[in-house]
Order: sequence, then C-alpha cells, then structure tokens
Amino acid sequence: MSASVAVGLIGAGWIGRFHGESVALRIPGTRFVAVADPAPGAAASLIERVSPDSRAYTDALELIADPTVEAVLISTPASTHTDLVVAAAEAGKHVFCEKPMALTLEDADRAIGACAANNVALQVGFNRRFAADFTATHDVITAGGIGTPQLLRSLTRDPGITADVASRVKPWTIFNETLIHDFDALLWLNPGARVVEVFAQADALIHPQYKEQGYLDTSMVQLRFDNGALASAEANFQATYGYDVRGEVFGSGGMVSAGEVTRTAMRHYSSPGVLADTPRVNIELFHDAYVAQLAHFADCIRSGSAPSVDGLDARNALEIALAAKESVETGLPVSLLAVPQ
Repeated sequence: MSASVAVGLIGAGWIGRFHGESVALRIPGTRFVAVADPAPGAAASLIERVSPDSRAYTDALELIADPTVEAVLISTPASTHTDLVVAAAEAGKHVFCEKPMALTLEDADRAIGACAANNVALQVGFNRRFAADFTATHDVITAGGIGTPQLLRSLTRDPGITADVASRVKPWTIFNETLIHDFDALLWLNPGARVVEVFAQADALIHPQYKEQGYLDTSMVQLRFDNGALASAEANFQATYGYDVRGEVFGSGGMVSAGEVTRTAMRHYSSPGVLADTPRVNIELFHDAYVAQLAHFADCIRSGSAPSVDGLDARNALEIALAAKESVETGLPVSLLAVPQ
C-alpha cells in the first residue's frame, strides 16, 4: 500500500461533498481519486472544484471495482449503506460509512461480517467522538474524574426544517439518523455499560401535517443501563437559535459536560441586550470533528490498526434506535436484556 491512501467517495451530496473536500484539501496522507454519484454532473462538479485529476462515476460498483481505490467513503442514503459496505469489503476496500451503517440488526451483522471476513477496516461516522470537547469529556470519565456515571444526557437540536423537506423525511429518521448519534455518545460516555431498557416518545410538533406518513420531528428517549445509570436523549428539528448539540454526565464524584450553543466566546452588548453568534449547519459546528474522523480512518489504514469506532458500535446504537421505534409503536418500555451481544 502506498504511503498515502487512495480514497473514493460514494455519494456527492451535502456531507459527501464536505468529506471529499476534506480528503482532497485538508487531510495529509490521503489522495482523492474518484467520486461516484448517480445524479447527472454531481461527481464531475465536485471533482472540478477540488481534484481535477480524479475520476467520475455514476455507478458506485464501478468505483468499488476501480483498482486504484484503496478505501471508500460511503455518504449515500441510509437504505443503501449495508449493500455498499459489503460490496466494498468483498472487493478488498477499506470502508468508512456514514451512520447508520444499517437499518436492521441482520444487515449490521452482514456488514460487520463482510469486513471481518475480508480483513478490511470498517469505521462508522459518529463524529462526536472526534469533537475536542466530547473527547475531553470521555477522557475525564475514563480517568475516573466523576466517579461512577449515574445520570447522562445527550441532545440534538437541528436549526430548522422546511415543510418541503419534512414532507420527504423517511419514517423513523429521528431515531435512525438523528438520535443514533446521541445513543452512540451515551454508550461511549458510559464505558463498558450496556443499555437494558428503552422508553421513547415522539411526535410531529413542527410539521404535524406529515405525521400520518410517518414523519416525526420531536422525541425524548429514556435509557436504563446495566450499571444502574439512567440517561435521556432528546431531539428536535427546529432550534430557531442555532444548531445545538450537547452532552452531560453526572457521577458519584462530579459532573462533566460537552457542547456549546454559541459559536465563539464573543458577546455583543448593545441596547437590544446581549447577542452571541451560533452555528447553523453541521459542517460548521463539527467541522474539525468531521476532518479528524477521516484522518483517523486514514491513519488506521496506514498503520493496520483498528478504527476506534467500528461496526459493533454502529450495531449497538442501532439496537437502541430500533427499540425506541418499538417503544413509540407500543407505548411501552422495551427490554434489551434478552438480546445477545
């Protein structure tokens, strides 16, 4: 393998374009060699901006078959992730897959198994693990800085959703693609513990006209861990004040938190009051974390080490998301005690 990792991107949408730019322009030791996207001109447009010598494909399988591609970044719709992970693994390509890696536990096992069988790295895009404040929070917890975790909280409040976008949101997206970040964060911030019970409530409070088609935009999920800790995860798709992602862990010896609503420490004091800037998009709030996770992926490939966030982490978060869905459908808590790990 070359000193730099040759990366191909599958999916040139919003986050895919940012990942492609990061590989091409921000991460030493990587080469951006190909893009695949079925939308006319999408791959070519990205290549023209950041890497004119890269190749454009409309078929993801053609990119996977490209012998110059050593690793693939999968940033396509969630329903396509598992099949692409398996195809890439079977072609001997290392895989970075955006969350969720799968939408069923069976597919999660299929993806994990394919990567293991073909001895390729598999990393999943839980970017909060690479944000400096969340990493520092995790380090405090693992060093015993707050004693035993007892109460945990994680929240995601997106800065807004239009009615047009809401009408196209897939059912259960709030669990599968939004709160799945919070579920992973809570597992990571309570090291070694397992969620044994899930109780979830959800509704369409922003655009209730789409609830009948499965749209949900507001949710609160309660979790119980096998070490006795209790946790909450909440999400809402319309924080009018900005993009708000935070975490907190209270323990027997203290408390630690991560996440800041404001973009900087600047405060503007004037006659209307005190004003502060807030981030409005994910690639602003988590810019450095998105880059760091891909740099970690490339480092793992070069060194032969395992990624710190892998397919099993993705499966564990998905297990909670599926239990949350079941809880909303039944109105009852869902026990995970009988589910094998």
